[in-house]
Amino acid sequence: MNQSQLGTLIEEYPTPFYVFDNDELHKRVAFLKSCLPDNVSLCYAVKANTFLSPYLLDVVDRYEVCSPGELAICTEQNIPSERLVISGVYKTPELIVEHIHSERCAGHYTAESVVQFELLKRAAVNSGRKIHVLLRLTSGNQFGMSEEEIIKIAVNNHANKLIDVCGIQYFSGTQKRSLKKYWRELNYLKNFLEKLQSEYGFSAKELEYGTGFPVVYFEGDDFDEASFLKEFSYLLFSLKFSCKVTLEIGRSIAASCGKYVTKVVDIKSNSTGNYAIVDGGIHHIAYFGQLLAMKHPKVQHFAEESGEERKWNVCGSLCTTNDILIKDISFNNLNAGDALVFENAGAYCPTEGIALFLSRALPAVLMQYKNGSISTLRKQTDIYPLNNFYWGENYGRID
Repeated sequence: MNQSQLGTLIEEYPTPFYVFDNDELHKRVAFLKSCLPDNVSLCYAVKANTFLSPYLLDVVDRYEVCSPGELAICTEQNIPSERLVISGVYKTPELIVEHIHSERCAGHYTAESVVQFELLKRAAVNSGRKIHVLLRLTSGNQFGMSEEEIIKIAVNNHANKLIDVCGIQYFSGTQKRSLKKYWRELNYLKNFLEKLQSEYGFSAKELEYGTGFPVVYFEGDDFDEASFLKEFSYLLFSLKFSCKVTLEIGRSIAASCGKYVTKVVDIKSNSTGNYAIVDGGIHHIAYFGQLLAMKHPKVQHFAEESGEERKWNVCGSLCTTNDILIKDISFNNLNAGDALVFENAGAYCPTEGIALFLSRALPAVLMQYKNGSISTLRKQTDIYPLNNFYWGENYGRID
């Protein structure tokens, strides 16, 4: 997206808004694939950005969904059900039963607990439909099951023809930069899979591994991503897993293709500094750890910049002292009406914010294509009805 195209969007669309670059999205996936072993599959974590899912159909192998809402979105976007992994800490029993009985039975389901596995097994037996299940191995938190629980399931389910326990799912966190940690995790997983085979006769067909690849958000971060991915790829290759390896990735795929645009609506100064108030805020822009106030994200001042340089605290339009986007950032000639464009806003920003606070409208979501054309994926949307009574029959009235 060039400056002229960005300027046209700022003139034509009310701020704040998100704009995603489809060409950049595809280039990003191509780059990741070029850095990874050829036999590795990619699973897109839908929670990173639900709007991007249909644009990845030709470049990722499957999609991870973690809630009934994400499942409904993928259904409406016509994502093939056989390419879905139904994951998530809590799987609504009624929905799982309905889904397994339906024609849209997913390609894979994960079991986060023994209770979830029994739910999946009952639904499969009652429907007579075979399902494929990945057992989530805990990394030491509330997610997943212990080794002992996984071993027991794998052994006891050996004769069940309707439940294909096809492998292990594992995820330990995001924004991980330590190659030593990746080595420890991958080596641990390989040893556990070999233990399942040698001691219990269970041969896993697949390992789904949530990489948690890091994304560079802030100025001054000299992280060498290409070298990092090359080293990670070597680690994965050198371990020579005997099963299929699928990498579950969200942030690293989606972040770079998105921009968040907001306008300065007021400027003021007091004894604590200069303040630029924007029409957006922390309910729309969520980088990892919400560190915008502590570090300077990659942000562009889209206006005439000749003039006096001053330091500014950029704050949003929410009535909370927490709504600080950036502290002490220098801009030349910053004025009300100027646009600020935040880079790397493609992951989590449109899906993770505290959108209902103050009942402000949701930003528009735009998609730009390689030829420069624009699609509106979501118009600027009022959300005050969600925070109000529904004055229909039998709702909200006291008679």
